[in-house]
Amino acid sequence: MQNYILEYWRKIESGEIVACKRLKQQFQKLVEEIENPRDPWVFDLEKANRPIEFIETFCRHSKGKWIGKPVKLELFQKAKIQAIYGFVHKETGLRRCREVFTMVGRKNGKSTEMAALGLYMMAGDGEGGPEVYTVATKKDQARIVFTEATNMVSQSPALRKHIKKRKSDLYMPVVFGKFEPLASESNSLDGLNSHCVIIDELHAIKDRNLYDVMKQSMSAREQPLLAMITTAGFVRECIFDDIYSYACKVLDGVIEDERFLTFIYELDDRSEWSDFRAWEKANPGLGSIKSYDELALYVERAQHDPNFLPTVLTKDFNIRETAAGTWLTFEQINNEETFDIEELRDCYAVGGADLSSTTDLTCATLLIMKPGSDKKYCIQQYFLPAELLEQRVTEDKIPYDKWAERRLLTLCAGNKVNYSDVTAWFVNMYQEYGIRPLWIGYDPWNSQYWVEEMKNMGFNMIEVRQGYKTLSQPMKELEADLIAHKINYNNNPILKWCLTNTNVKRDENDNIKPIKGQKSRQRIDGAVSLLIAYTVLFNNMQDYLNII
Repeated sequence: MQNYILEYWRKIESGEIVACKRLKQQFQKLVEEIENPRDPWVFDLEKANRPIEFIETFCRHSKGKWIGKPVKLELFQKAKIQAIYGFVHKETGLRRCREVFTMVGRKNGKSTEMAALGLYMMAGDGEGGPEVYTVATKKDQARIVFTEATNMVSQSPALRKHIKKRKSDLYMPVVFGKFEPLASESNSLDGLNSHCVIIDELHAIKDRNLYDVMKQSMSAREQPLLAMITTAGFVRECIFDDIYSYACKVLDGVIEDERFLTFIYELDDRSEWSDFRAWEKANPGLGSIKSYDELALYVERAQHDPNFLPTVLTKDFNIRETAAGTWLTFEQINNEETFDIEELRDCYAVGGADLSSTTDLTCATLLIMKPGSDKKYCIQQYFLPAELLEQRVTEDKIPYDKWAERRLLTLCAGNKVNYSDVTAWFVNMYQEYGIRPLWIGYDPWNSQYWVEEMKNMGFNMIEVRQGYKTLSQPMKELEADLIAHKINYNNNPILKWCLTNTNVKRDENDNIKPIKGQKSRQRIDGAVSLLIAYTVLFNNMQDYLNII
């Protein structure tokens, strides 16, 4: 049996297949896990190949020049399927993967692939009473994959013998299985017992209710699968942005989720859309499934028709258009350098704090420099209401509980942050380590009583307003230092996460300030706290250097 994951990766490494950064990240991880299994998971090549064998044996095309012919999967499809089905628990044999997100340019065979996988999950996965659903915002969209599956059955004597078309679904009596299209406007999405859910064109779903309901419907199954497949879209502040952001953080290692797989086919840079050598990054089926000549015509038209360009960028190359731009890339943010706090004992510092509302994080920061060096050391502590911990972990899907265990996050008693806990942290850093902040910056919003408390403890407090005038130049300086890896933040995962969530807004004079990403779950409090401290340091740099 052939290992298509390894074959695909070898061709990516050699340059024979042109792949984007995100796809390389995923397959590099998969190869590492095959060569060095992580307990309790192993790679079972036989199980990895079962769906491939099922599809290529029983499924037939129903459209175009291939009608009636057996489905022959491309290498990129086989590698993906092996990744989904091949990693299993070494004792139980159950699949590791529970959720898979695929973003690929249009006309790359995604409907055929999903229809075939849906049929396998109903007829070939060994599940009793399997319920397979293809879902979308509108019933017509949900029926695209379902109709493809229905046509596959009609073209295949073997499948036609066991699977019957009913009014609203496909039914397989021998296993009491069904395959049905659903939409958000369906009468009821409650009470489902899903074995497999296929969400088509995720970008068109405006809220996350459909996703949440379908995901919860799989809770009674031993090895369910939620498969999302989409192009980029024009709808912002939607579930697509949430999932895409989550997927990238999993790939970057900011979030650990071994049951989530990501296959992102996109251009690495917007400028690549006119370079034919980069087109394969977003279109893995180019030249076999998708016509190269047709894509070339689209690109040529887009070069002369500005109104057509956004469609090509979004649908063929998966360029996401947003109102605000991302501030920094993960590579620019990521600094794995660490330090021992004892190295900073008895140092002078500059502080900053971003006080939260009830649901946000609160963050306190200390910035320290040593004589003769332009490197800055960053110490942070985060604060979250204890009563909201479980809710925040569940809803945000962020490991606040793990961070609390590592003492990076303080859990405040009750349902809101106790700002006295923030005060106590600054006091403790001075009493235990001798780290004395010369000034502590703060956002005046919602901070009056805390500032008075801090002043009573002897701290010198400086107001830092959150506008272009105050923040622009310090933020640009901070950006340069982060990119140059001149800020050692002790590889703090919370700050790293906050920085990746931070977008930048510009005014007509190219002044900048930080803003949140598309969703409130994307906290930036750690980045703001760092920027507040940095602003105080920037404005008092000479005085600080003279003292240290």
